[in-house]
Amino acid sequence: MQPSSSLPPATPPNRQELSPIFLLERAGEVFAERPAVTDGGQRFTWREFRARARRFASALRAAGLQKGDRIAFLAFNSEPLLLAHFAVPLAGGILVAINTRLNPEEIAYIVSHSGATRVFVSPELQPQLAGVPASVPRTVLGPELEALLQGGSEAPVAPWLVSEDEPITINYTSGTTGRPKGVVYHHRGAYLNALAMVLDHRVQAESQYLWTLPMFHCNGWCFTWGLAAVGAESICIPKIEPGPTWQLFDGGVTHFCAAPTVCTMLVTDPAAHRLERPVRLFTAGAPPSPTLIARMAELNFQLDHVYGLTEVYGPFTINVPAPGQETLPPAKQAELRARQGMPNVCAGEVRIVDPDMNDVPRDGMTMGEVVMRGNVVMTGYFEDPESTAKAFHGGWFHSGDLGVQHSDGAIELRDRAKDIIISGGENISTIEVEQALVSHPAVMECAVIAVPDPKWGEVPKAFVTLKPGASVTTEELVAHCRNRLANFKLPRHIEFGALPKTSTGKIQKFMLRDKEWQGRKTRIN
Repeated sequence: MQPSSSLPPATPPNRQELSPIFLLERAGEVFAERPAVTDGGQRFTWREFRARARRFASALRAAGLQKGDRIAFLAFNSEPLLLAHFAVPLAGGILVAINTRLNPEEIAYIVSHSGATRVFVSPELQPQLAGVPASVPRTVLGPELEALLQGGSEAPVAPWLVSEDEPITINYTSGTTGRPKGVVYHHRGAYLNALAMVLDHRVQAESQYLWTLPMFHCNGWCFTWGLAAVGAESICIPKIEPGPTWQLFDGGVTHFCAAPTVCTMLVTDPAAHRLERPVRLFTAGAPPSPTLIARMAELNFQLDHVYGLTEVYGPFTINVPAPGQETLPPAKQAELRARQGMPNVCAGEVRIVDPDMNDVPRDGMTMGEVVMRGNVVMTGYFEDPESTAKAFHGGWFHSGDLGVQHSDGAIELRDRAKDIIISGGENISTIEVEQALVSHPAVMECAVIAVPDPKWGEVPKAFVTLKPGASVTTEELVAHCRNRLANFKLPRHIEFGALPKTSTGKIQKFMLRDKEWQGRKTRIN
């Protein structure tokens, strides 16, 4: 560790503010010669990576960065974006990592709304900055960034951090129901969730973490910072290609994170095979079906199911198997692992409540809304006090997710509040219908939404993607589901084809819903 000169002058002897920037300072000493990141043909040790972060931070200050300035990054998973997670807050700025699949108008809005004073961009993504005013300085990753770093210094950078409650990043939501909202993270929450992630994922210094999860998404669920705590190596890839990804699994990768749709893409690829050694996996984004969980186990993936939202730094809960669960039949194990579990070690509290904020019975059947509070809940929405107050109504963060709570305290999602189907006065969980559909051997993935119906108000419609070479009729799928669902829950319509997805692999149900309800009375929820 560096001497006290690297700390704020007023720091008392019995306190250090919780911040990820100190994780890198330590990693540069403790794991100095261990590999920190591999990005294509480049590889840096933790000593070299720390030196680059210091150069970056000092160069930003020399270029005029003031405390609290927002620095935007529109970049694929790469060493520079990983570097920015340390360098920008070390310099005193706030990182705004932008979704690479947004259109130019959305990106221009985020740059403007955040007040970003500078934009860094991957060369291939420059056209997406078309709407950003030329007055906002931009730096292209590659030679331009390296030239900037050469102007910095490898000497320790004295942080301007006064309080761990200061903002460290702003993460903009997908904006599926309007303009994206800027979710503000603070140093304390980033530090704590980073530690929780590497602890729960069992990452060690010898581990190789594959960046299949976009670093712009909840700051990579805080693994961007957590890997420095344990000295593990980042393996950066700009996008997921199943064949090369399987080669990386065979070549040494030990950990990764991915949405269930990404897992489905991997396990249905021709390159899929049982791995010689286990690879650990965090999955979240949508409840994985027991069918997918069982298939991942067959291929020697050790899957942990986590759950959260952008507003809670990514994963808030984790499904921790009970003692003896491994002796149960595989189908039962997969069923239990499909639950969302309990708060991680640093998260806080989670409840399932009714509209009056009363806890619902722990019977695994009574639905309510998932609410959270604790260390890893956002500060609020950037410059949006009205939305912040609504989200924090009653002193808890309201997720908008509906779920049940089991007798052991574990929660299990049933649906998004806006996705629940109300047919003839009966609530239908789209997740339950989807899990029945994907249990058919021909189905690769699916999405179920409510569509208008003159008699029942709305009924389930399924959009289904079949496995390559597979075939099945609507009648056969409905018959398959009839053995698993009550009659009123059966899909009344099935459409076959590809599904719209976000860059993180989540299925965009709103696009399906908008098409089905176009020109009709819109749903209240």
